[in-house]
Amino acid sequence: MRGETHDPELGRRSITVSEVKCSPDLKRVTAYVLPLGGDDPDGAIALLKKNAGALRHLLGKAVHLKYAPEIHFVIDETFDRMDEARRMLDDERVKADVAKDEDEGPSSA
Repeated sequence: MRGETHDPELGRRSITVSEVKCSPDLKRVTAYVLPLGGDDPDGAIALLKKNAGALRHLLGKAVHLKYAPEIHFVIDETFDRMDEARRMLDDERVKADVAKDEDEGPSSA
């Protein structure tokens, strides 16, 4: 969705929208967002909430629905969870367990 809001601070921020989930009645959407570089996620959410009305107006112009959906913003933690999974998989104890399971082959249970 391209468009300009009236808030220059929001216009200066780079925010990635990684996923949007709609309610079954299409009256509410949840946008999972992350500021570029992960800088100040709470500030980004506050800024998006402050501008939710203008963003809803832009959304209403872009989609052809009876009602423009109410937008809720949530920090996307997917990348944090992926990083944590990578750290766990790099742990020497986990690597040893995986190597042990591979050496034993498939279980006959």
